Amino acid sequence: MSRERAQALLIDLDGVLRRWDPAPMIAVELEYGLKPAALLETAMSWDIYRPAVTGEITDAEWMRLIASRLPIDPSAAAEAVARWQEYRGEPDPDALALVREVRAGGRKVGLATNATDRLRPDLDALGLTDEVDVVISSWELKVHKPAPEFFALACEAIGTSPGNVLFVDDDDRVVRGARAAGLSAYRWTGPHHIELLKKVLEVS
Repeated sequence: MSRERAQALLIDLDGVLRRWDPAPMIAVELEYGLKPAALLETAMSWDIYRPAVTGEITDAEWMRLIASRLPIDPSAAAEAVARWQEYRGEPDPDALALVREVRAGGRKVGLATNATDRLRPDLDALGLTDEVDVVISSWELKVHKPAPEFFALACEAIGTSPGNVLFVDDDDRVVRGARAAGLSAYRWTGPHHIELLKKVLEVS
């Protein structure tokens, strides 16, 4: 990590501040005769995922593309995707507690995530909108992590120079990208290093 003092925190959403229980999603796949994780794997196909998180297509258009690739009847595919999307995850209590402690300690917190235009409604539904100082969305920026431009714009949005920002993400490739952009960065694998992160940010 950087030797400069961390004065702000940028934190990822999916896999960090929001966690997903695979059970409801797998239940939908089994109901429609799809293999477990088929919907997620299709959704993450780079040729449709990238435009969905860079503002080139809407979340609804992304969902239609996912449905079109499923090996089942088109009407059933559309229904399966709609059912799959009903579950929106839940806040991770440990990550949320960290965010609250960091803000209580006088540090700004920004949510920095690859997302679609569904991000802000999701944050409202999860009760996370007011838990951070700023939301940095790849869909709105038109550039996704780990591009250097994303991190530059994220630091600008939170009003802190890269060398004074701690970035937390669950994707090692993104963490490496953040470090290359001059940020201190930590790969989230769970709550066991929260005390370290608080020390880096100098909050009790």
